[in-house]
Amino acid sequence: MIIYGINPVLEALRAGRVKELRVGQRGDSRLADLLAIARQRGVRARRVPAETLDRDARHGVHQGVVAEIDAPPDYSIEDLVTEAEGAPLLLVLDGIEDPHNLGAVLRTADAAGVHGVVRQSRRSAALGGAAAKASAGAVAHVRIAEVVNIARALDELKQAGVWTVGLTAEAETPYYAIDFTSPSAIVLGAEGSGLRRLVRERCDYLAAIPMQGHVGSLNVSVAAGVVLFEAVRQRTARMP
Repeated sequence: MIIYGINPVLEALRAGRVKELRVGQRGDSRLADLLAIARQRGVRARRVPAETLDRDARHGVHQGVVAEIDAPPDYSIEDLVTEAEGAPLLLVLDGIEDPHNLGAVLRTADAAGVHGVVRQSRRSAALGGAAAKASAGAVAHVRIAEVVNIARALDELKQAGVWTVGLTAEAETPYYAIDFTSPSAIVLGAEGSGLRRLVRERCDYLAAIPMQGHVGSLNVSVAAGVVLFEAVRQRTARMP
């Protein structure tokens, strides 16, 4: 798996997932700091021409560094639930196909301290360089469970005692009326089409983000942030 950009590569180094670095012939102080961390961790770095970096990054903004990394750990839904500290707070992604949106969602999930993300393995954006770059490196830290079928995954979450909350503009309940202090999984649909029918029907609750302007919806990563940090607010208010 190839990732690129200083922040994604730095976070992958900190997570112990980098196998090899490829860097340009010149670099700034940030790249020098990254190479120092790589040396401390025993990670080999090779100097390569800029054309090689451009090709490896598929002409993404690599900032002079590309890394080959290990595949992410393979988590199950049971792992995410049982290994959570306190009431699990999870994010379920129903077919997000844009890697930049996926990366932004993972960055938001990491910032909110979610215990894991559940995503469908097929018809979803790849966890590659573009997603890693958009996540600012959060992809190296967020626990992700890949599943074949999101609707069945929601059934598994229910059996594990986790309440599932689907976000949809058609819902009558505002998101802030949901109790997120219980074990909760927030379910987000694909760009444009939203939650699929079977997924929507499997959710315990449906909730909406009330819109005050002319645009009818938010970007999926923004919607994730709005609801996740409401969950964080509720949970923080409950702390003794």
